[in-house]
Amino acid sequence: MSKLWHRLRGDRPISPRSSRLLSLAIAFGSGLLMGLAPAPLNLFPLAWVALAPLWVLLFEPESLAVNRSNHERAKHSFLPFAVCLSLAWGLGYHGLALSWITGLHPLTWLGVPWLASVAIVLFCWGFITLWGAALVASWAWLMQAVEGMGDGTEAQIPWSSLRRVLLGTALWCALEWFWSLGPLDWTALAYTQSPNNLALLHLGQISGTSGVTAAIVAVNGLLAEAWLSAQPSANDRFKRNGSFLLAFAAVFLIAVHLLGYALYMRPLASANGTALKVGIIQGNIPTRIKLGGEGIRRATASYTNGYRTLAAQGVEAVLTPEGALPFLWTDPNKLRSPLYQAVLEQGIVLWLGTFTAQPGGIARSLLTIAPNGTTVSRYDKIKLVPLGEYIPFQNLLGGIINILSPIAENGVPGTFHQQFETPFGRAIASICYDSAFPEVFRAQAAAGGQFILTASNLDPYSEVLMAQHQAQDIMRAIETDRWAVRATNTGYSSVVTPHGHVEWRSQPRLYETHAATIFRRQTQTLYVRWGDWLTPLLLGLGAIVVFIRSSGHHTNHRAG
Repeated sequence: MSKLWHRLRGDRPISPRSSRLLSLAIAFGSGLLMGLAPAPLNLFPLAWVALAPLWVLLFEPESLAVNRSNHERAKHSFLPFAVCLSLAWGLGYHGLALSWITGLHPLTWLGVPWLASVAIVLFCWGFITLWGAALVASWAWLMQAVEGMGDGTEAQIPWSSLRRVLLGTALWCALEWFWSLGPLDWTALAYTQSPNNLALLHLGQISGTSGVTAAIVAVNGLLAEAWLSAQPSANDRFKRNGSFLLAFAAVFLIAVHLLGYALYMRPLASANGTALKVGIIQGNIPTRIKLGGEGIRRATASYTNGYRTLAAQGVEAVLTPEGALPFLWTDPNKLRSPLYQAVLEQGIVLWLGTFTAQPGGIARSLLTIAPNGTTVSRYDKIKLVPLGEYIPFQNLLGGIINILSPIAENGVPGTFHQQFETPFGRAIASICYDSAFPEVFRAQAAAGGQFILTASNLDPYSEVLMAQHQAQDIMRAIETDRWAVRATNTGYSSVVTPHGHVEWRSQPRLYETHAATIFRRQTQTLYVRWGDWLTPLLLGLGAIVVFIRSSGHHTNHRAG
C-alpha cells in the first residue's frame, strides 16, 4: 500500500506498519464522509466520492499481487487486512449515520439504572453499526475472492477496470438486497441522496433503491480505477486508460441524473374525483409518560380535540401516529374512548394508530374506523425493531437478551401481503420502521394501493432520525409514484408528492394539526410491476465476465 502514500506524501518511505495504520485511518475517514451525506446534513455529493478511497486501498496493484509467482501467497495474506479496511469504512459510515440511536438514553423512566441504560444503548449502537459494517466486509471479501480467480497479470488493462466496476456494483446491490431480507436495514447507499437529489431518486421508479445504489457504487469505482491507472510509474497507455475512465465516470454521472430528471419532470396529472382531503394530528406525547395514566389522558384529549378541529375544517379522514392511543383497542376500551365517540358524532373516517391483541402477543396496528364506528381494515406493523419491540431468538436467547431489552411484551409482526381497504379505495399502509423496507410499499402498490399512509412514533430520538425517516418515506413515494401522508408523534409529520416534494412538514416536538389535499393514483412504475430486476441483471452480467475471464485464464495455462 505504500504507493498510495508515496503519491500523497511525495517519495518519502513509510514502514509497512505505518502504511497499514494510515490505510485503516483513510478507510475510516472516507466512511465518515459517507456518513455526512444523509439527512439531516444532506451533503449528498460526498456519496459519489466517499467509497473511492476504500476501493483504491483494496485494489491497489500491490494488493492485487501482480507478480504471478507470489500471487496466491499475497492474495491470502492481504485478504484479512482487506476485511479490516472494509470494516473500518463500514464503522465510519454506519456508526455516524446511525448515531441517533444514542437518543434512547436515558432509560431510567423504564426503571433501568443509569449505567445499565448506557450499556444498553452502546450495545444497540455497536450492534447495528457492526451489522452494517458486515455488509461492507462481505463485499470486500467477495471482491477479493473474485480477483483471486485470475493470475494477477491483467490488473491494469482497461478491461480489468470495467470488469471490476461491474462486479463491485453487482455484488454491492446483491448484498443490500440480502440485508433487506433481515430484521435490520436502514443505511442503504441510496438513502444518502434523499431528500435533496430528487432527480436521481427517480431512478427508484425503474428498479427501486438498487438503481440509485448501483449508480453511486459505479461512479466511485470508475473514479478509483482512474486513480489506480494513473500511477506515476505507468506508461502512456495506462495513463490514457485513466483519462478514459475519468471521462466515463463523468459521462455516466451526468447520464443517470438526466435519466432521473426526465422522470422527475413528468407532470402529475390528477384525474377528477381523485382528490382526498386528509387531516394529520401530531400528538407530541413523550414516550416516557405515554403508557402511564398521564400519558393516556393527554393522548385522549389531544387526539380527540385534534379530530374535532380537523373535522370542522372539512377533512374526509384523519390520520394519527403509531400508538396514538397507547392501550389495547378492545370493545370495552373503544366504547369508553372519547375519540371513538367523536367519530360517531362527526362521521369522519379515522385512521387510528393503536395496539391490538393477536395470537402470540401484541401488534402495533393502524385501523380504519368508519363513520359508523366499525373497523373496516387493520394493518399490523411488519418490521418490528429488535430489542425495542420484540425479543429476537426468544426461545434460545430470551433469558439473556431480556437483560438488554427494556420491553415487557413481545410484539407480533404483521403478515407481508396485507391489504388496507378504506372508504376511499385501497391504501398503502406502513408503521414507522416499515419505511426502511421498499418491498413493503411495492407489494401494496402492486396490489392496487392508491396513496401512502405512514404512522410513526420517533420519540425519544432527535431530529436526526426525524429527518432520516422522512427521507425514507420520500424515497417510497417516488418509487411507487404515490402521494404520502405521514403522521408522527413528535415529528416530522409531513405531506409528500409523488415527485418527493415535501408540501408541508411539522415542527418537531410540538402539538400540531394540519389539513391537506392529496390525490389517489393508480399508475404502476416499472419498479412496482417488476420489482428489483436490476440486481439479478447485474449479477448475471458479472457471472458472464467472470466466466470469460476464468476461461481465458485456463486457456493460457493449457497453452503454457
